Amino acid sequence: MFRATCRFAVSLTRDQLRKSLKMADLQKIVENNQRAQGLIDSIQQEMVAIENELVQRKKEELIKENAFLTKEIEKALAQLVALEISNGKKQIPVPGNRGMCTQTEATSTAAAPTTKESKDPAPVSAPKEKKVKEKKPPAEKAKAVAEAPVDVGRLDLRVGKIIEVGRHPDADSLYLEKIDCGEPAPRTVVSGLVKYVPLEEMQNRLVVVLCNLKPAKMRGVTSEAMVMCASTPDKVEVLSPPAGAVPGDLVHCEGYERKPDTQLNPKKKVFETCAPDLMTNADLVACYKGAPLHVPGKGTIVAQSLKNVQVK
Repeated sequence: MFRATCRFAVSLTRDQLRKSLKMADLQKIVENNQRAQGLIDSIQQEMVAIENELVQRKKEELIKENAFLTKEIEKALAQLVALEISNGKKQIPVPGNRGMCTQTEATSTAAAPTTKESKDPAPVSAPKEKKVKEKKPPAEKAKAVAEAPVDVGRLDLRVGKIIEVGRHPDADSLYLEKIDCGEPAPRTVVSGLVKYVPLEEMQNRLVVVLCNLKPAKMRGVTSEAMVMCASTPDKVEVLSPPAGAVPGDLVHCEGYERKPDTQLNPKKKVFETCAPDLMTNADLVACYKGAPLHVPGKGTIVAQSLKNVQVK
């Protein structure tokens, strides 16, 4: 009996202890919640104070800027008046107006005096004879200049030298090149030749470059020209200028006057129209409609092995 009583007492003590612990935990949670809410309220008050301070600071800046602009306008007005006076225009103060008006403006706006006592009309001066201006015949409209024919002569093909080449940082299939085209600065060119031409064959070689394409971004890098190649679906060869050619040499085509556009308009598709007729012939010479591309006095543009294929 005593043991049972003891067990009951122990069990009761444990239950009370658990309840008191739960109450203590709950009290801590409530206190933590109150502290967190107080912190949130404090932060919100600080944010409101900072926002009000920023608004007030901006307001003061705008007031200062407005005062500065007002002074500048007044200075400009004073300069204008001084210029008019120096040019012989008398300044007449206008009641209720901040500035002055010129004598010509005052005389044009002043009304003739009229009173109730004056009954006789003012004498009317004889109307001045108006000078009749002779109408000049309308100028003839300028005739629209006929657009140049779409042919290879509108392509700005030049000899260039690759002075720096590497893989594009964001595209495994692209080379990133610096090409000297005989200009003050080299051109940046992006070419999709990684699969066809080894890197060592691209370094320090002469190439033919189309220079008047509209610059276009390729994977984040702006390409300013295009390296011309003989091409099939399976093989691509970079075209080679003749021996003795140097960067900046102009490429001509027999039978077509070289008058390249400053920049080809993509909407007019000049290059796209010429491209089907740009091919190598049986002698590996790059041609347009069968006419060889060449550097005058130095020789023709050639491929290494690809005959009768597209040039692009």
